[in-house]
Amino acid sequence: MLKTSTTSNDNGTNKVSECNAVDESPSQRQREGQQPPVPPTEQSTVDEICYDLAHFRTVRVLNNNSTHKCVALLGHFSNLSPDKQAIVVLEKRAFTEAEITTPAHREENSESESVPGNVGEKTDPSGNERTFFTTSSRLHKEFVNDVYGNFLCTVDPELNRLKVSIIYPASEKHIVKHCAQLRYMVNETIDQYKTITLPHLEQEQLSLEWLYNVLEHRKEKERILYEDPCDENGFILLPDLKWDGKTIEQLYLLALVRRRDIRSLRDLTAAHLPLLRNVQSRGIAAIEKRYGIGASQLRIYLHYQPTFYHLHMHFTYLRYDPPGTGCEKAHLLSSVINNIELLDDYYQRATLSYTLKETDKLYAKFLAAEGDEPAAKRAKTNLDPSQ
Repeated sequence: MLKTSTTSNDNGTNKVSECNAVDESPSQRQREGQQPPVPPTEQSTVDEICYDLAHFRTVRVLNNNSTHKCVALLGHFSNLSPDKQAIVVLEKRAFTEAEITTPAHREENSESESVPGNVGEKTDPSGNERTFFTTSSRLHKEFVNDVYGNFLCTVDPELNRLKVSIIYPASEKHIVKHCAQLRYMVNETIDQYKTITLPHLEQEQLSLEWLYNVLEHRKEKERILYEDPCDENGFILLPDLKWDGKTIEQLYLLALVRRRDIRSLRDLTAAHLPLLRNVQSRGIAAIEKRYGIGASQLRIYLHYQPTFYHLHMHFTYLRYDPPGTGCEKAHLLSSVINNIELLDDYYQRATLSYTLKETDKLYAKFLAAEGDEPAAKRAKTNLDPSQ
């Protein structure tokens, strides 16, 4: 049974930490916008909730992603409020080289330590290094054929933890975001951006209070990796919520620019080149200094459409393939800079392609604008089978 406590930030998002477990879970930043405050009856203190997964009741599976080894569940906490929905995301932790390397001092001829594998903590309370290569791991044979063998491995629970993210109370927007749906390709012209997308953004833009909390040092100050305080070209670099901040193989950082007048790729012009180059060069330098990862091993990109409309860039390790790096979503920062160097107003002219979920309101508006085309034909020609 996992019990957790949650502290509500000023913008209503939940920061999760364990009550009864040994380690604290990573800080959680829900990027989907402001949530309503939690009623006092659900709090052990004014700002704290205790989550107990023994009381979570699953209503349905929103998404089961075998590629990324994670599942999103919709349900409710019976001990909090059965009427309020909750989303629980369970994700398998990544292997790291440091955690699966057999210590050099271990006796190589010991049969009791010849069993493969381990992830998780490197040491236990007794001072022994934790690894799959110990008697705490058990192999269960499925079959052996000549030199080939398949097994299932049972390991110490401490070495087989799941990353758990909780959204409570969950809004319909949260549910749509985490739900597996058909996606459709949209080829957005500049005229469509002005007449369909931009009005939609002005009506539907999610709260950016969490982001302003970071920029103004009201929240997460201790997580900032690098900061350039310049009002014109400055930015803050910090770990994205998808990264635990520890597993270097999954390095994922977010650069939030200080300026508040740039929503997305569509707003960028030659006037913003100094800002883009500054984020690129200083972000690379900060990551290399802290983590020893150079520019040639970094993937630096912008999303279009982005999840939130305040200019930001993603920095990820090339060895890691997080969601949102596909060609229908990500635009390399180096390519963006080059495009603007070639044509000052490139992104005010270009047709930009991206996918939208079938229940996305913006997709419904694109369909409405193309009302003269039969729906069956649109579905047949625009369907993107990826989910």
